[in-house]
Amino acid sequence: MSRPVKWRKICSMPKTSRFGPLDNNEQIKKTVIMTVDEYETIRLIDLEQLTQEESALRMNIARTTVQSIYSEARKKLADSLVNGKVLFIDGGEYRLCNRMDESCERECCYRTKHRQS
Repeated sequence: MSRPVKWRKICSMPKTSRFGPLDNNEQIKKTVIMTVDEYETIRLIDLEQLTQEESALRMNIARTTVQSIYSEARKKLADSLVNGKVLFIDGGEYRLCNRMDESCERECCYRTKHRQS
């Protein structure tokens, strides 16, 4: 019997889901698919500068899972940048933060944005 899926908590969806070279429309044939949970690890670790442990708490998963997701996400970013491939963000095993759940951290980007307003 397989393990049940442990959904990764995501604060918000990416504003843009397609990135890539601007100089050649033929490049669309060469693509890399990054999942939304991989995107979230890049956002938390590289942009928000959280540790893997802090990111794991935010996403409600184990630190080792964050490490694995982050490693795969970095490989995909490198493939897209170095080889000129279009990067799409789509899919994954995630649940969007419902913004009202008690498990939603005070640091959730939704809550942070609305506290500053």
